Amino acid sequence: MAWNSETAYSETQGKGQALATWPQNAEERESLGKLLGELASQSANLVRDEVALAQQEIREKLKTVQAAVIVIMAGAVLLLVSLLALSAALILGLSEYLKPWESALMVGAGIAIIASIITVVGIGQLKRAKLRPEQTIETLEENKEWLKEIS
Repeated sequence: MAWNSETAYSETQGKGQALATWPQNAEERESLGKLLGELASQSANLVRDEVALAQQEIREKLKTVQAAVIVIMAGAVLLLVSLLALSAALILGLSEYLKPWESALMVGAGIAIIASIITVVGIGQLKRAKLRPEQTIETLEENKEWLKEIS
């Protein structure tokens, strides 16, 4: 009796249930062992490839996040330097018409509004960067389905 798909499924059972018959001779058992060994080896290669894919995908997504963070930091530093000089000049100019503390309060409130807008823009950039490795998850789902089919 040869080990093949015809002996693995018996149509005589009526309900289409699988009837597994183990190989009877040593040659058939040896070929089954080779097949199982190949399956294990290829499964390990598949897992290794999936891990490499996930690492590459995460690296690419982190580059996007890194670029957004660098833009935010550069903007924040430049904004701080310019705002210090401009706020000092504005406070001195407004102190001609208002009390010095009132002019400082108005300038501080204006700076806070501008800083809030810049922060919202930076957060929006971070939210658009999806860190989830979509391609890897998709292929893992496909592999899961494939393994279900062969087992």
